[in-house]
Amino acid sequence: MNNRSFFSRRLRNSSLLTVASCVCVASAMPSFAQQSNDPMLKAMQTELAREKANLVLPGMQRPYFIEYQLDDLNSYEAVANYGALTREESNHQRVVRVTVRVGDYAADSSTSRGDGAIALAPSDNNPEALRYALWTATDTAYKNALQAYAAKQAALKQFQTPQMEHDFAEAKPVVHIAPLVGIDLDRKAWKQRIIDASGLFETAPEVRASAEYVQYSTANVRAVAVNRYLVNTEGTAVRQGYSGYSAGISVGGQAPDGMRLSRDNGPTTADAKELESWPIFRQRVIDDLKSLEALRAAPVVPAEDYHGPILFSGDAASDVMTRLFVPNVEADRPAMGTTARTTGVYASSYKSRVLPAMLDVTDDPLMTKFAGKTLLGAYAVDDEGVPAQSVDVVAKGMLQSYLIGREPVRDFPASNGHGRSAPGQVAHSRSGVMIVKSSEAVPVSELNKKLLAMAKEQGRDVYAVETLAGALEPRLLYRVHADGSRELVRGAVFDELDNRSLRSDIVAVGNDDYVDNSLGPVPQTMIAPSMLFDDVGVKRAVEEQQKLPYYPPPPLPEKK
Repeated sequence: MNNRSFFSRRLRNSSLLTVASCVCVASAMPSFAQQSNDPMLKAMQTELAREKANLVLPGMQRPYFIEYQLDDLNSYEAVANYGALTREESNHQRVVRVTVRVGDYAADSSTSRGDGAIALAPSDNNPEALRYALWTATDTAYKNALQAYAAKQAALKQFQTPQMEHDFAEAKPVVHIAPLVGIDLDRKAWKQRIIDASGLFETAPEVRASAEYVQYSTANVRAVAVNRYLVNTEGTAVRQGYSGYSAGISVGGQAPDGMRLSRDNGPTTADAKELESWPIFRQRVIDDLKSLEALRAAPVVPAEDYHGPILFSGDAASDVMTRLFVPNVEADRPAMGTTARTTGVYASSYKSRVLPAMLDVTDDPLMTKFAGKTLLGAYAVDDEGVPAQSVDVVAKGMLQSYLIGREPVRDFPASNGHGRSAPGQVAHSRSGVMIVKSSEAVPVSELNKKLLAMAKEQGRDVYAVETLAGALEPRLLYRVHADGSRELVRGAVFDELDNRSLRSDIVAVGNDDYVDNSLGPVPQTMIAPSMLFDDVGVKRAVEEQQKLPYYPPPPLPEKK
């Protein structure tokens, strides 16, 4: 289950990023002004040069590093409920983030809370107004940096062991000027689609009989385009962007015992042309309505706790990896005075086994397409001005590397191109396009055979999950009987599905790679296959059931 949920200029390139566009060492390139006629870039470079030359308070340290980041955001969203449009809005905003560092690369003013200052930027291409916004934000950021540096130096004196890792990794200057991106969505067509989709519960003959049980039916379409500008005093100059699109359906109601049920999903893509056609999207809604009715009629999961085999579809497995694995290989530095390598569960797992020996994991932001799908997590240069790199995170189950930005951690003094930031926010180590592969992948039919064999061997029913929701809660969970038949159940939660499960309980992996694009504040992609776990707990959820509505819904209109 994936309902992942940001001008008007048409996309000038069909892919998310033109990786073939210029990514070069700045010193080997012509001057910045010769690279682009973009007035915003010129204004940022001009103001940066002025601040670099003049920014120093009497008796205080001069900044050793200044960075300007400008995010130009365009978004569109339309929402429909019960067959009628309820909201449609477009938004355009620009925000600048200024980072000023005092000290040097080894020890500077940076803090775990983030550094710098944020300001709104002019929405038109007025270079003078942009320079004024940058000037005021730079002044604030510099004063904040001076205070932070003094406080940090005082705090470090209380620790017995001096800090070994540098505060900021040096990086070669880069020039990367990519085409601007924009929203390329047929708004009129998609607006009609979501209106029709949200009313299918009462208009489609396939599901009209169950309309009285539907308590809400919502459809939405969303598009976002972000163009990011980055310049710094090292000589880096970057302009690049991404666009993303999502269309979703959410239908829900209650079972006869009051349990709340819902189905929420939809496609998320990096290219508007890859959104589903109306016949496919319509069938998705029909299937969701049918599965909602099936959930109403399904029995509650047995009261006795279960520990045993569970087959996770590629959809469900990608959610498991995204939630349990990815955050722990994104290396964020721990608090001052600690000896841990990072803040995640895998802080002490470097060169140790974190997955079965049959699994390899690579994060490759340079991969723009997979199985015909454009990947949202792809990028050419990260948000700290470092070229993207493919990183082998896990090899044969052993943790080989972390994803690193420009904040070094122990054993990793340099960035590997994974410093990424949400619009207006500080960059942190984040994944791009993460791919899980198995040296022993088998067809899904073989996974099902193995699951049935385990059921027969243990003399009991086992489970298979198709989709998850929220905090890895099963949304479509099936009891699988030894004869191969399946029974949908509801009201279950997993027990002890954790990083130990990833390390020790995956016994077989499919060859059905599932592409999960996520259009969050930092766009990311997870590619993972089905996975068979041999020991995961299932138990009945403990939650109070709500009363059913006192009155039936309004009568449906007569069929024409």
